[in-house]
Amino acid sequence: MWFTKYMAQRKTILATNEIYHVYNRGVEKRPIFLIKRDYARFTETTNYYRFANCPMRFSYLKLLPHEEKDNIFKRLESESKKLVDIFTFCFMPNHIHFLLKQLVDKGISKFMAKITNAFSHYFNTRHDRIGHLFQGNFGAVRMETDEQLIHVSRYIHLNPVSSYLIEIKDLPNYEYSSYPEYINGASGFTNTKEVLSYFKNKDEYRKFVEDQTDYARKLENIKHLTLEQA
Repeated sequence: MWFTKYMAQRKTILATNEIYHVYNRGVEKRPIFLIKRDYARFTETTNYYRFANCPMRFSYLKLLPHEEKDNIFKRLESESKKLVDIFTFCFMPNHIHFLLKQLVDKGISKFMAKITNAFSHYFNTRHDRIGHLFQGNFGAVRMETDEQLIHVSRYIHLNPVSSYLIEIKDLPNYEYSSYPEYINGASGFTNTKEVLSYFKNKDEYRKFVEDQTDYARKLENIKHLTLEQA
């Protein structure tokens, strides 16, 4: 019933094979990540529910022996369709950003419903709270040009710096983002090929992102005047 209601409220048409900047934040702008384990749990949940045919709830998967979990992920990688392709992501204390390509009908809506529902249940149980964790429906903006795609990827990756959470020198090691996969080759579930295909190499992309730190911080300070905030 909750999932049906969630789907029914989606007004933006999300088309298959199109790419979207997808975002949401905590209700009343409250934190959705309080400890490192919260970030890790949301990252693991994201990795799991990008697949269309998950064999069980993530909370059940977490209880399985490590080897059995690894085997399930291997089967999903080789046999299961994906709901979405994740190009970039960044998780902040009170909001989340994704750059997603929808691979099946209603893929983004199903993916977002699954990860936010599963994480909300975990968060409320762990931190002894009740009620909604995320602020209503997620936002989604379609990428209309290649230029928009790469600029939004930069905006997402710069979030921890533009919000003054970390300094630019620490960005390649911000573990709650896909940026380390892009720059350091860290293992993960992000498809980096699409965005990096517009650059000669990783160093050129890094320069593209990190040279805009000051501009990103200025934008962060005034975006409430011009943009819908995540």
